[in-house]
Amino acid sequence: MKLAAPGAFPASHGIDSRAFLVFLVLIWIAALSGFGIDSAAHIARHGLDYPLIVHLHALVFFSWLVLFTVQLAFIRSDRVDLHKRLGVAGAALAAVMIPLGIATALTVAARNFANHGETPEFLVVELIDILAFTVFTGGGLLLRGTPAAHKRSMLLGLMYISTPGFARFLNIVLAALLSLAVPLGHGLLRSFVGIFLGPDLLMLGLGIYDLAKHKRLQPVYVAGMLFIALCEATALTLLNNPAWKALSLKLIGH
Repeated sequence: MKLAAPGAFPASHGIDSRAFLVFLVLIWIAALSGFGIDSAAHIARHGLDYPLIVHLHALVFFSWLVLFTVQLAFIRSDRVDLHKRLGVAGAALAAVMIPLGIATALTVAARNFANHGETPEFLVVELIDILAFTVFTGGGLLLRGTPAAHKRSMLLGLMYISTPGFARFLNIVLAALLSLAVPLGHGLLRSFVGIFLGPDLLMLGLGIYDLAKHKRLQPVYVAGMLFIALCEATALTLLNNPAWKALSLKLIGH
C-alpha cells in the first residue's frame, strides 16, 4: 500500500467527483430515512413537542448537507470560482454548527432525563461526533490549497457527522443482516454496529476507491482514519463507564 505525497493526487479528476457524488447520495439517503422515520415515530407518540433548538439544529445541519451538495455541483461544473466564494459561507455555517450541536445535545439530554429518567451517557457519542466534525472540517478549510486533501477531509467530516442519521435506521437494518452471520450480543460489537457501522463503511469505501483508482492513499485519509478509530474507541469505552455517567449528569446540571 502506498501513501500519496502531499499534492500527488491530481487537483481535478472527473471520476473523483462522480465517486464523491455516490457517497453524498448515500449520506442523503441515511439522513432522510433516519430522521424521517425517527421524527414520524416521535410525532406519533408525543406530537410536535421538540424544543425550538432542535428545529434550529435540524435546519442548520441540513443546510450544511445542502451546501455540500451545491459545492460538489460547482466542482462537477468546473465552477471553482463559485465553489471558493460559497466556501466563505460554508466556513461561517460550520462555525455556527459546532456550538449549536453541543447546546442541542445538552438540551435534549437534560430534557430526556427530566421527562423520562434517561441518563445522558450517550452524550459522549454526540460530543465526539462534533469534535470529529470540527477537526475534519477545520482541517479541510486549512487544506483548501491542496484540493485532493481538502475534499477528502471535508468528506470525512460529513461522513462522521452523518452518524445520527445512520443510527436511526440504516444501521438497524445492517445490524439485523449482520446478526444472521455473526452473533452481535449486547456488548461493544452491537454498540459499534448500531452507532458507527454505516459511516465507517462509507469511509472504508473512500479508501478502497482511492486504492483502486489512484493506487495509493492520501495522507489526510490515513491520518483521518486513525483519528476516527481513536474517536470511536473512546466513545464506546466511555459509553458504559460509571465515571463518565456521573460526569454526564453534571454536564446537564444534576
